[in-house]
This record gives sequence, C-alpha cells and structure tokens, in this order.
Amino acid sequence: QVHLVESGGGLVQAGGSLNLSCVASGIVFTFNALGWYRQAPGQQRELIASIGALSSTNYTDSVKGRFTISRDNNKNTLYLRMNSLKSEDTGVYYCKAVGDPFDLNYDLAWWGQGTQVTVSS
Repeated sequence: QVHLVESGGGLVQAGGSLNLSCVASGIVFTFNALGWYRQAPGQQRELIASIGALSSTNYTDSVKGRFTISRDNNKNTLYLRMNSLKSEDTGVYYCKAVGDPFDLNYDLAWWGQGTQVTVSS
C-alpha cells in the first residue's frame, strides 16, 4: 500500500515562508517523478512544481523564483520551500508521485491527502 502524507501547511502572513513536506511509504521513491499541486478555493487543482527522478525541476510561472521543490530519496521525502508568499498562494497543497521517472501524467499515480496553506494579506 502506497501512502503519501503532507505536512507543514498553516496560516502565514503575506511575505512569509512555509516549508511543506511529503513523506512516502510503500514505493521506491528514487524512480518516481514527483509534483506539488495546489487547489485554490473554487479552482481546479493545478501543478505548480515538479521534480523528475534525476532531479530536474519545473515550476509554473506564478511561483518561479519564490518556491523551490526538492527531494531526499534516502528519506522518501519531497519538499516545497515557499518564500514571499502571496494571498493568491492560498489553497490546499497536494503531493503526487507517479510510477514513471519523468512523466507526471503517467497513469499509475498516488496522491497525498493535502495540507492547507492560508496566506493573509
């Protein structure tokens, strides 16, 4: 059984920082592409940052230069460092792992339960 568990969300003022973590169990983390998604109130879930098995990263434009995705395969943990937070960063943040080293759209996928991030202006 694969489980992904996010943590680190909370309430923060605009301009502040948060560190999200996602711990995985039941999979060999090293060979999986990983991603962080955000679902703002009333919006669809969107991919905001991804990291491949070889640690190549991609970011959506709205978080470039402010968020950093990283992974520690030894700890089976995915991270998202969020700086200079804005009110529009508010939402539920989900981590995703897939059974492919590069393609986050791969059919075999696992999701965490999400962690709430609220940025007050």
